[in-house]
Amino acid sequence: MKKLMAMLLAASMTLSLAACGGNSDSSDNGNNNASNGGSESGYTTDSLLVNIWDSNQLDGLQKIADKWTEKSGVKVKIEVISWDSYWTLLEAGASGGELPDVFWMHINEAQKYMEANVLLDLNDYIANDASIDMNNYYEGIVNLYNLDGHQFALPKDHDTIAMIYNKTIFDKYGIAYPDDTWDWNKYAEVAAQISEAGKGEDIYGTAMNTNDGQDGWYDIIYGFGGKLISDDNKKSGMDDENTIKAMTWLADNLFPSMPAQSLMAETDPDLLFMNDMVGMMLQGSWMVNTFYQHENSANYGWAQIPYYDANSNGACDEGERVSMYNGLGWAASAKTKDAKAAYDLMAYFASEEGQLMQSELGVTMAAYKGASDAFTSAFEGMDLTPFIEVEKSGTLIQHPSSKYTTRWESGFTTGLLPAWEHPETMADVCRDMAVMMNEVLAEE
Repeated sequence: MKKLMAMLLAASMTLSLAACGGNSDSSDNGNNNASNGGSESGYTTDSLLVNIWDSNQLDGLQKIADKWTEKSGVKVKIEVISWDSYWTLLEAGASGGELPDVFWMHINEAQKYMEANVLLDLNDYIANDASIDMNNYYEGIVNLYNLDGHQFALPKDHDTIAMIYNKTIFDKYGIAYPDDTWDWNKYAEVAAQISEAGKGEDIYGTAMNTNDGQDGWYDIIYGFGGKLISDDNKKSGMDDENTIKAMTWLADNLFPSMPAQSLMAETDPDLLFMNDMVGMMLQGSWMVNTFYQHENSANYGWAQIPYYDANSNGACDEGERVSMYNGLGWAASAKTKDAKAAYDLMAYFASEEGQLMQSELGVTMAAYKGASDAFTSAFEGMDLTPFIEVEKSGTLIQHPSSKYTTRWESGFTTGLLPAWEHPETMADVCRDMAVMMNEVLAEE
C-alpha cells in the first residue's frame, strides 16, 4: 500500500492544484477579424505563448486554441507550469523579466498584478469587440479582474462544489448513496457509520484538510451563516459567532470520522479517497477530470453539497445550501509582442463558441452564462449534474479575497493545525486566525 500511495503522490504533482459573449464566431467583428490569416489581419506576430498551471486542461484548451489558429494564422503554444513555479516565474517576469503573452490570473493574486500595471488593459479592446458582452458572464467573475473600472482579464470559467462518494464503500457497508435531501447532520451521521464499520481496515467516513477551503470548510462556514471576511474586506470573519459555530460543529461532528491530521499531512485527502480509504468528501468541479481518469472512476458518484437545516424543518430552504464559487481569468502581458493577437486569442477563449467548446471537451465549466450544461455530459458514465443543480437549488458565494489573500490563506493552512490535532481548541484557534488575518488586512 505504501508503494501505491507513493506512486499516487508522485502522480498528483502533475494534476490540478488550485480551487472558473456574444457571437458564436468571434472572427467576424472589428477586433477579431482574423479569418484571412496573420498578415492580413494586422497581427505583427506569427505565434503566441500561453502559460497555465493545470495539465488536465491542456489538451482541451489546445484544441480550442488550434481552432483560433485556423482563423487567425497565429500559432499558439500552451505550456503547463506547476502552481508554485507559475507564480514565482510570473512575479519574476513582472519584475523586469519576460512574461508570456497570455496567461491565467487567479483571485488570490489578481489585485497586486492589476495594481502593478503589468497586465494589458482590455477596456478599449472590449469596447470595439462585438463578440464580447460582459453581461453574458457571471458578474462575480468579471468583477474579480476589474480595478477602478478597468478590465484586466476576460472570464475563463466558474466552478462549484459537490460531494464525491465511493460507491464500493457505500455498497460494502449497506449504506444508501447520498442525495439532495442530505443536510450536514446526515453527512456527519453517515461519515461516523462508515468510520465505525471501517475500523481495522483503514477506511474513514470523510476527509478535509486545513487547506481545503473552497472545497471544504469555507462552504460550511457560509452555510452556517458565518463569513471569512467582512463585505468591505477590512476585517476577518474568523471570530464571527456563526463562523465559530460552524467550525466547532466541524470539529465535533466530522473530525472523529476523518484520518488523523498526521496522515492527511503526509498524504493528500484526494489520494486517500482514490486509494479507497475515504467514503466521501467535498470537491470542486475543476477536479472532475482527475477523478475521472483514475482507474477506479466507475466506483465514484457525485451528489449535491449538503445543506445546513437552520430551522430544523427537514427541508432545504433558500440560503441553506451553499457552494463557494470562483473563476479564473485570461490575462495578457502589458508588454506582449502583439497586443491585438493576444486579446483576440483571449476573446476567442471567452466567446460563446470557445466557452461551449470548453464545456463540451470537459475542460471546465464555463464563465459564459448558460454554456456549462455540456460539461455534465462530457465524462461518459459519470453524472455531474450536482455541479449545475446547486446553482438552481443553492446559493453561490463568491470566494472571499483581498490584496494579500495568499498570505492569510497560508496562515490558515498552518495556523489551524492545532485545532485539527486538538478539536477542543477550535474556538480559540479561530479567534487566533482572526488576529492573524486582521494583521494582514491592516497592511493592505
